[in-house]
Amino acid sequence: MTPAARVQAAIEIFDAILDGVPAEKALLGWSRRSRFAGSKDRAAVRDHVFDALRARRSFAALGGGDTGRAILLGMVRAQGMDASEVFSGLGHAPAPLSAEEEAAGEAPQSDGARMDLPDWLVPLWTASLGAEAQATAEAARRRAPVFLRANLLKTTRAQAAQALASEGVETAPHEISPTALLVTDGARRVAQSRAYLDGLVELQDGASQAVIDALDGAAPLRILDYCAGGGGKSLALAAAFPKAQVFAHDIAPARMKDLPDRAERAGAKVTLLEPQDLAQAAPFDLVLCDAPCSGSGAWRRAPEGKWALGEARFADLLALQAEILNAAAELVAPQGLLAYATCSVLEPENGAQVDGFIARHPAWTAHLQRGWSLAQGGDGFFTAHLRRG
Repeated sequence: MTPAARVQAAIEIFDAILDGVPAEKALLGWSRRSRFAGSKDRAAVRDHVFDALRARRSFAALGGGDTGRAILLGMVRAQGMDASEVFSGLGHAPAPLSAEEEAAGEAPQSDGARMDLPDWLVPLWTASLGAEAQATAEAARRRAPVFLRANLLKTTRAQAAQALASEGVETAPHEISPTALLVTDGARRVAQSRAYLDGLVELQDGASQAVIDALDGAAPLRILDYCAGGGGKSLALAAAFPKAQVFAHDIAPARMKDLPDRAERAGAKVTLLEPQDLAQAAPFDLVLCDAPCSGSGAWRRAPEGKWALGEARFADLLALQAEILNAAAELVAPQGLLAYATCSVLEPENGAQVDGFIARHPAWTAHLQRGWSLAQGGDGFFTAHLRRG
C-alpha cells in the first residue's frame, strides 16, 4: 500500500468508528477485507486511526469537519504532509480536495479543541492538574510507550533484557520501577518472543508497576486483588510477595478467564474467588482495589474512552468507586492494609474519593497518597494506603 492508500483506509475505518463501531472491531473488519495489506500496512493504518482518535478534536478543527475524511485531513496537515499529494485520487489514494476543503480548517480555537478533550471535562481537568493541565493533555495525544515487567519469580530485569535482545526486542531499564523495562525497538515482536511466552516478562505499564512497588514494606500473608480484571496486578503481587497467598476476584468473573494460564506461564500461584466466596475467604492482610475509573491517565492507550465518557457516566463511576471501597474495607484484617488505585488523573476519583471514604469510615486513616504523571514516563496513576487507626 502507498502512504496515501493507508490514509484512505484509515478514513474508511474512522467513518465506521464515528458510526458507533468500536475501534478494534472496525480495524479487524478492515483487515479481514484487505488480505492484500501486509503487516507494515496494517500497523501504519492502525497508527493513523489511533493518532486520529487521540487528537480527534484538534484534527477536526484543522480538517474543517468531523467526518473521517476531515479528521484524517487534519492529521495530514498537523503532521506537515502535503495534503495535495496525499489527497490525489491516484490509485487508492483519497479523492482530491475540493475548493471548500482546501479553504476549510483552522487552528483549534476552544480550550477543548486545543486540549483534545470534551468541553464538559475541561474545567475538571484543569482543576485537577493545575499548571500541568495543558502539558498532560498534549502528552495524552502522543502514543504510549510500551513497558514490560520483569517477572522476578523467574528472572532478573537484566537477564530479561538480555533474553529479549537476543530476539530483536531492545529495552532499557526505567527509573519508574525496579522491574520496569521500556521497549525502545521491536515492540511488535514482544508477543511472539520466547521471553514473553516463557513468562520472563509481562506487558504492564510502568506506573502500574510502581503502584505495586509502593506496597514495599508490607508483609502480607494473604492478599486479595479485589478488582482483578485480566489479572496483571495479581501476577505482579505474586511476584512482589512470593511467600503470600494471592487471591483474585472480579465482579464479572469472566474477565479473569485467562488468568490461570497467565499465572502458570509466570510461575505464580493465584487463587480465583467468585463473589459469593469472598466473605468466607476473608479476612486478608492486603486488599488492593484497582477500581474502575475514567481511565484518564491511560487515554494514550485507549483514546475511545475519552470521547465515550460523559458527565452521567463519570458520576456513576464515582459512586461505584465509593461502593467498592466500602465493600473492600469489610474484607481487610484488623491490622491490614486497604490499597486503592486508579489509572486516573482526575481529583474526584483520587484524593477526593479517599477523603470521602474516611468521612464515611472515621476509624480509618490514609497513610500514603501518591500520584504518577505522564511526565514520569508511564500512565497517569494514583494510589492511597488506608488502615484502621
